[in-house]
Amino acid sequence: MQDENLPIWLPRLAAHGEPRFLQIADALQKAVVEGSLKPGDRLPPQRQLAAQLDVDLTTITRAYDEARRRNLLEGRGARGTYVAAPKVELTSILDLSMNTPPPPDGVDFDDMLQQGLSQVLMRADNELLMTYHLAGGSDSDRKAGAKWLEPMFGYVDFRQLVVCPGAQAAIAALILALTEPGDVILAEPMSYPGLRTAATQFGRHIIAVEADEHGMVPELLEEACRQHKPVLVYLNPTLQNPTAITIPEHRRKKLASIAKRCNVRIVEDDPYWLLADAPPPPIAASAPEQVYYISTLSKCLTPGLRIAFVLIRDPRERERFLVALRSFALMVAPLTAALATQWILDGSADRLMKGVRKEARLRHWMARDILAGRYSGSGDGLHVWLELPAYWNSAQLARAADSEGIAVTPAAAFATGSGSVNAIRISLGSIKDRGRLHAGLQRLSDLLAQRPESFSAAVV
Repeated sequence: MQDENLPIWLPRLAAHGEPRFLQIADALQKAVVEGSLKPGDRLPPQRQLAAQLDVDLTTITRAYDEARRRNLLEGRGARGTYVAAPKVELTSILDLSMNTPPPPDGVDFDDMLQQGLSQVLMRADNELLMTYHLAGGSDSDRKAGAKWLEPMFGYVDFRQLVVCPGAQAAIAALILALTEPGDVILAEPMSYPGLRTAATQFGRHIIAVEADEHGMVPELLEEACRQHKPVLVYLNPTLQNPTAITIPEHRRKKLASIAKRCNVRIVEDDPYWLLADAPPPPIAASAPEQVYYISTLSKCLTPGLRIAFVLIRDPRERERFLVALRSFALMVAPLTAALATQWILDGSADRLMKGVRKEARLRHWMARDILAGRYSGSGDGLHVWLELPAYWNSAQLARAADSEGIAVTPAAAFATGSGSVNAIRISLGSIKDRGRLHAGLQRLSDLLAQRPESFSAAVV
C-alpha cells in the first residue's frame, strides 16, 4: 500500500498502464511544468521514495534516470538530487517526420562508439581504412552481413551478399541493373518515397497495386502483372513504411507464387524486421530465386552506419548489380564498414538493436496513451500511421502542425498512385528526449481535437 504522506507532486501509481518508472518520471515532468516543483527543489532520497510508494529501489532509480535524461533533475553528490534549471533549447521544432532509431534504452551509445572505434583502429591497418576498396564489401564485411541476417534466414552464404552504402543505394542499383527506361515497377499505393525518387530519376514508371489491412492484394497483383508487364515488384513487408502493416506469412507466399508465375522479380526492402515482435519469415526465405532482399543497419542501429546488405543468389545478377552500383557509389566508407563489422561480430550491434527496440516500444506505449482512440499502430517499429478525422486533411494538418512547431509527414509524400489517403506518418525516434516527444505528441493530439478553422491563417 502506498504511503499517505506522498510528495504532493506524485499521483497514485496506476496498476495498469505505463511502466511505473515512467509514471513517476511523467509526474515529475508535470510538476516541473506546472510549477509545483521548481529549480533547486530537493527530491526525496531514492530509498525513502521507494518505501513510500511500495516499489523496489530499481523502479525509483530508473525513474530518476529517465527524469535526468529529460533534463529535469541533476545530482549533487552526497547532497542529493535536485530539480534542474531549464536548459536553453536550440531548436523549437519537434520533428516527428524522420524515421530514425530512438536512443537505445539501457545502452551507453557514446561508450559503445568509442570502444568500437578503438577496437577497429587497434586491429585494422589504418592505411586500408583510408583508401579505395572494391565495391561489394570485403569477405569480413560480408561474413558480418551473413551473421546479421541469421535471425531472418539461418545460415547465409556470405558470397551471395553485397555490402552497399545504404538501402537507397541498393534500391537504385537494383533498378538500374534489372530494368530499362520505360519499364514498370509495381508497388503499394503508399510506399517508401525513395523508390519513387529513384524510379522517376531513371525514367521508370511506378504503378500502384491496391492493398488492404494485410498488404498488397494478391489477385490485384496478378491482374496488374497481366496488364502492365512489370519487371519488378517492390515490397516493404514488415512494419511497412508508412502504414506499419506487416504482411502475414500466407500472403507473402501467395505474392511470391504469383510473381514467379508472372515472371516478375520482387525487391524485398525489409529495414524493420528485427524491430518487429515475431515477424513472419521474409519472402526471400520461401522464394530465394525470386527475391532480392535488402536489410539496412540505419533503422535498427543508427543512420550514421550507412550500411545495407543485399542478398542476391544468382552470381550473374550479383555482377550486374555491382556494375550498376559502381556507376554512382564506388564503395562503402571503409571506416564505417569496419565499425559495423566489429559491432556485429562482437555482439555490440545486437545489444544496440535490442536497446533501440525496447525504447521504440516504450515510445509506442506513450503514443498509444496520448493519441488514445486514434492510435492504430502495432506497438513495434519507428512510426505510427495516423488516419485523420474527416474535418482535417493531411496537407492541412501538416501545415497547422508546422505552425505549432511540429513536423509530421502527410500521406502525399508516400503516394505512388493518384489515389489519396487522409493520414499522416508520425515518427517516434527522431526526437532524442522522451519528454520532448511526449510534449510533441500531446500538442499534436490537442491539434487533432480542434477544427481547422481555428488555424485558418496557417492552413490557407
